[in-house]
Amino acid sequence: MTRKSESRVRAGAYVSSVGAVLLLTACLGAEVAQAQAIMRTPTISVPSRTPTISPSITPRVSPGVAARAVSVGRGPRTIAAIPRTTPLRVRTTPVLPYARYSPNLYPACTAPYRDAGGECLAQPNAGGEGTGTSGKKSAGKGRGNSTPAAVNLRSFANEFVAEIDSALSPAEADELARRHGLTRVASENFPLIGATFGLFRITDGRPYETVRREFAADGSVRSLQPNFRYVLQDQTSSGPTEGDPAQYALTKLRLPQAHTLAHGANVTIAVIDSGIDASHPELANSIADNFDALGSAEGPHVHGTGIAGAIVAHARLMGSAPEARIIAIRAFGGTAGGAESSSYIILRSLNHAAEHGAQIVNMSFAGPKDAVIERAIAATAVRGLVLIAAAGNAGAKSPPLYPAANPNVIAVSATDQQDRLFTASNRGNYIAVAAPGVDIFLPAPDGKYQMTSGTSFSAAYVSGIAALLFERNHALKPEELRMALAKTARDLGSPGRDDLFGDGEADAFAAVMAVPADSATPVAAASGTTKREDAGKRRDEPGSRAIEQPSLSSAEEKSAISQADRPAPR
Repeated sequence: MTRKSESRVRAGAYVSSVGAVLLLTACLGAEVAQAQAIMRTPTISVPSRTPTISPSITPRVSPGVAARAVSVGRGPRTIAAIPRTTPLRVRTTPVLPYARYSPNLYPACTAPYRDAGGECLAQPNAGGEGTGTSGKKSAGKGRGNSTPAAVNLRSFANEFVAEIDSALSPAEADELARRHGLTRVASENFPLIGATFGLFRITDGRPYETVRREFAADGSVRSLQPNFRYVLQDQTSSGPTEGDPAQYALTKLRLPQAHTLAHGANVTIAVIDSGIDASHPELANSIADNFDALGSAEGPHVHGTGIAGAIVAHARLMGSAPEARIIAIRAFGGTAGGAESSSYIILRSLNHAAEHGAQIVNMSFAGPKDAVIERAIAATAVRGLVLIAAAGNAGAKSPPLYPAANPNVIAVSATDQQDRLFTASNRGNYIAVAAPGVDIFLPAPDGKYQMTSGTSFSAAYVSGIAALLFERNHALKPEELRMALAKTARDLGSPGRDDLFGDGEADAFAAVMAVPADSATPVAAASGTTKREDAGKRRDEPGSRAIEQPSLSSAEEKSAISQADRPAPR
């Protein structure tokens, strides 16, 4: 009897064990089938391509996916092994190893938020200043904060630049400001444009737009605009170094050959920039005048010293015009991440350059379209000064930046040692020529040297080449100088003009040869030019900008351009 009971117990245990195994197998099988079903369900966001499942990858399932998935038991979760290859993480633009990047210096916005001139309208900040703040985060704060965020990207908060009645005394200008709850920061008459402008600041905390409407309606105010922000166009520099590095830019621009004919002697270039170290050996005896438009007490700055060096260096290094004279105009003051300026300070700087004998103005900075600065540039061009500016470092998707995009300005993009376009360089039909601007060796404050990149330095090289042409012929007109640069440029990229390099990379030697030593002979392209044969045909195609008519964008616009906007003969 006992043996029979033991047999029954053993049989029951065996049946129970078999049942447990079958039940476990059924559960596992159900889970695997369920996982495969989840992989095929249309509610799961996965790439269209079937991924290779790797069991070694740690399960990573987002909360959104888990909420929609069917609950399964414990065990290996195969669905979590799908590689994270969403299209948002794919980089479509190659990152070149030679380029160093800085934050985008222009507000980022999509087409629906741009006006006819390409400017960003009021909207939440989409990370245009490289802060890492996304548009979604800004939008979540409510519509009431969208306008200030956009304004502050391009202008100084609570500040106006206003043209006021020239008959007002300083005391009367202060009273005008007090009536509208403002403080007059500064005001002066600018002979360049024949008007008095003032810088005013809101001091009573009232909304910007309310003050703007009331102030603009005052009879003593002729025009009113924000005090726009301008930023220097260089990338992050490496630390200052010592030594005598090779300058590939000299060979690219054929400067040694050009210097057999001219060195920029007796030509004056106004450099509107940050502080310049006039005591640097590379710049010895080259600074003819200093003007601090900021009224600051700051010392030399790495950017301004580098720009001056690209033009007039003459010790260990060689600038493009080593015997030119420089008017050093400090317009950019130091901030935590660099140096910046404003509409009012740029206006003061252009006025000083025009009033103190500059023949060329180098502007290695960029900002938004600015009515006051556009007016000052038109007046400067009428006086016969040659204006040269950096195209900008905001990249391929940036709208045109100013002053480079002004038709009276020669806009310069940047190339590297392999004649490739600098990744961060702006593009557009306003680009005139290109010049080396990547990994450029230049002087730095305190007798040191730096390696840096940016369209700033490309513009400086071209300003020096312009000085060589003026030494060759002081009677040269701005449009003739621009034509000489264009016709002798070494073609890069697509045949003929394009939006990346303009007419090509500047060729100093060919340009100097193209300018006659006397004014009786018209300017013509130098023999042996490196322009392609089909460049002339390309220049006449729609969409390209006629370099011979720098103040016009197309034939249809001729009637709309006033005489004041056209450069006058020197």
